[in-house]
Amino acid sequence: MSKRAIIVHCWSGYPEYCWYPYVKRELESRDFRVEVPAFPETDAPKENLWVPKLAEIVEQPDKDLYLIGHSIGCITILRYLETLQPGDKIGGAVMVAGFTDDLGYEELANFFTKPINFEGIKNHCPKFVGIFSDNDPYVPLKFTDVYKEKLGAEIIIKHNMGHFSGPADKEESCVELPDVVNAVSSL
Repeated sequence: MSKRAIIVHCWSGYPEYCWYPYVKRELESRDFRVEVPAFPETDAPKENLWVPKLAEIVEQPDKDLYLIGHSIGCITILRYLETLQPGDKIGGAVMVAGFTDDLGYEELANFFTKPINFEGIKNHCPKFVGIFSDNDPYVPLKFTDVYKEKLGAEIIIKHNMGHFSGPADKEESCVELPDVVNAVSSL
């Protein structure tokens, strides 16, 4: 079974957005099968649409599966991991600009109607890497502590990278993110 990676894009994101094509190419050159699916209603993400979509793409989770999330993609991955059956495990997850509450956005509140089951999540995913920026306009660095304490994540803090995004977040596009490739390779 070959290793595979699935990238879960950000709010208003799409498969060709910002650093996703770069990470896809780089991981494919390391013999990963990589999918960057388009999630439904990207301008108004809903947990009840995104989590089942991820489950459909994953099909059968296994230790050769690595999930990569960006922004809302990170909580989508955590909510997906909560749905797995006892004994189901993936290889690891890399979370870019992840957060564990709605950041004050009404549009994101639907992902946070119940507490996150961190203990259950860790049973399905042994390794997490969290990548954050020290000047992210949306995601405060306090989430590095949450990721470290609740998920045991290895934390990487980048300088001046904003939301690792592009025009959807009124930023210059972040088109390369080698830290993601290195993190997946290290898992």
